[in-house]
Order: sequence, then C-alpha cells, then structure tokens
Amino acid sequence: MDASPRPPNRLLANLSPTDFELARPHLRDFEMVHTVVLAVTGDPLTEAYFPHGGIISLVVRLIEGETTEVAMVGIESVFGASAALGSASALTNAIVQSPGMCSIMPMKWLIAAADQSKTFRKTLIQHEQALFVQAQQSAGCIASHVSIARLARWLLRARDASGCDELQFTQEFLSQMLGVRRNAVSYVAGVLQKKGLILVSRAKIQILNVAELQAEACECYETVKHELEHLKRGRLH
Repeated sequence: MDASPRPPNRLLANLSPTDFELARPHLRDFEMVHTVVLAVTGDPLTEAYFPHGGIISLVVRLIEGETTEVAMVGIESVFGASAALGSASALTNAIVQSPGMCSIMPMKWLIAAADQSKTFRKTLIQHEQALFVQAQQSAGCIASHVSIARLARWLLRARDASGCDELQFTQEFLSQMLGVRRNAVSYVAGVLQKKGLILVSRAKIQILNVAELQAEACECYETVKHELEHLKRGRLH
C-alpha cells in the first residue's frame, strides 16, 4: 500500500506504488540555495535531486570562461539519474538557478531501485532522454535565434520547470545562462516589459502574459514542451 504522502516532484508523484516504495525510505528534504553548485563536470554523482519547485541549471563552461545553460531540471524531473544508468560522473555543471526545496536520494539507493525495477529504470531513462532533447534544442537555439526570442523561450521553460509565474534570479545570472552579455539581457527584458508581458524587479521577473510571451518565443519552447508532454505519457521518442 502506498499510504505515504508523495513529495511535490512529479516524477516521484507519478511512480507506481511499488516503485515509490523503493524510493520512499531513502528520500529526505533538502533546501536548494540560489547559485549553489550541486555538481561539477567530472565529479562523481553521490545523490539524485528531485526538485519540488526550484530549478537546477545544467551548464557547460566554454574555453574562454563563459558559461551557457543546456537544460533545466525542475518540478517534473530529476538531476543525477544518469549515474543510475551507467554514467557515474556529472556530464555538466549543475547550479541552483532558482531556490526551493527538493527531495534528495543517495545514489546507491537510486541505483538499487533502478536495478530492482524495470519500470523505475524506464522512468529514469525517459527523463534522461528529455534532458537530451533540451540540450539538443538549446544548441540549435543559441546558433539560430535572436535574443528576445531566446529570452521568451527561457522564461517560459523556467515557468514550466518551477510551476510558478514569479521567477527569482538576477539579470547577471540570466545572462550567464543564455550566454549573452548582461546589457543585452537588460535590453530585451525591457522590451518585453514595455509590451506588458513581464515585470522586472531586483532579482525577480514576474510573467504577466503567458500567451503573448509564447508568441514572442522561438519554436524551441514548443518543441521541448511537446517532448515533455510525451514524457508524461511514457512515449518520449
């Protein structure tokens, strides 16, 4: 019987009672603090993170020292599942983009659950595929789309990942995630604000008009969203 209350993380919430019972005894709450680095590329992954509402950015650092985000992990997913599937080390840096609570699970127990249950393992594989889709789309977006479309896409994705219209981060941090200069972020954020789509304040951006923001975003947002919808139905391809 699955009598225990489920954490807000949707991956955990959607597990079968049997699979959730494999995870439940080993989960504990953990507060994610803004800009804290959870993993560095090449580090062994010792815990998996299941956000309740905050966001983890998966980030690559370029030779010149610049950083850019390749994917987000939010309320619908998990960071660290790759270690239970054979990749024991972090493939990217993982930084807390938006603070919030999460459930964490020691990696040895995540590996044990994946080994014990084919359905649990399949769930982890699907979520890793979703991150791969995000990374692919992010690479194409950076190469092909203008800053205002990329910012709109990024804000919408952050909204989906956090489950919240109010996003807590500075424009400096956002410029690092998008791989553009801070003054470029300030300019395009100002354009979106003048259109009444967002409200920018210190360390916070509030989304005011989702539909119009979607109209400003590049097709990358809908592409990733479509694949994540497939994930919810267990049909990611």
